[in-house]
Amino acid sequence: MTDAIVAEGLIKRYGSVVALDGLDLRVPEGTIMGLLGPNGAGKTTAVRVFTTLLEADEGTASVDGLDVRRQAQELRGRIGLSGQYAAVDDNLTGFENLDMVGRLYHLGRARSRERARELLTRFDLEDAADRPVKGYSGGMRRRLDLAGALVASPSVLFLDEPTTGLDPRSRLGMWDVIEELVQGGTTLLLTTQYLEEADRLADQIAVIDRGKVIAEGTADQLKDQVGGERLELSVASPDALVAAKSALADLAVGQIESDDRQQHLLVPVTGGSAVLMEAIRRLDAESVKVLDIGLRRPTLDDVFLTLTGHHPGDVTEGEDEK
Repeated sequence: MTDAIVAEGLIKRYGSVVALDGLDLRVPEGTIMGLLGPNGAGKTTAVRVFTTLLEADEGTASVDGLDVRRQAQELRGRIGLSGQYAAVDDNLTGFENLDMVGRLYHLGRARSRERARELLTRFDLEDAADRPVKGYSGGMRRRLDLAGALVASPSVLFLDEPTTGLDPRSRLGMWDVIEELVQGGTTLLLTTQYLEEADRLADQIAVIDRGKVIAEGTADQLKDQVGGERLELSVASPDALVAAKSALADLAVGQIESDDRQQHLLVPVTGGSAVLMEAIRRLDAESVKVLDIGLRRPTLDDVFLTLTGHHPGDVTEGEDEK
């Protein structure tokens, strides 16, 4: 499979701050790559380099077979970009915004107008098409911005935190659109802080921290790196907590975490449903009153925290991506 996006040894400095520190990345055609990292990790700088808005100090990058530095002008006609903040003109209507983008891509008057109407329908903005954008809600502005990135039917699309600020319903709708695009053959690089977004959408995930990729794989592969399953249970009393911890000690493959105030246990285990059934049998034999019990795998949040030492919304030393 051909790679639609390739980065080798990208370095970008802002004075004494190193935003990209030897970034290597490959994104196969027709797939979604999720780029995860704390604020300041270098995600937005990478997107700016790939979309010709910024030149790297060192290293090389190509998108859709074109060098981002030497063939920037040709490349701009093949890609789409939706940034963290909606790049729309408040004084124009939704239709006028999209029509203007089409003209800038040299689609011609008739095709620009036709494409604008197509996208307004696709993003459920028909009723607001002829209203000034300054009266749009935040969710409507985000949808219009994504529509603008699609005017020229790009082969490679860059979405930099596209669902930030959207309500859950609008976010789910945006996910549906993204999945539809990739089914049609578009290659997508998606930066996000919503780990459930990456879990659902991305074929591959690259975790970036301090300007370099520190882990890469499918969501399941990254979860396996963290390792193990966890048996979680809540009990009815402090005495029950002590009894439960004793009953399950032989099942644990690591240190049992206990929250005395919440009367909650987290037990690292292996064995899937069989170990869950054995735990229930042991607790029943000791007459431990269990309020809730379940078996879970590591989440992407666990992966993120383990690999970077940060939660997704934290800020690291490095690039200011505001």
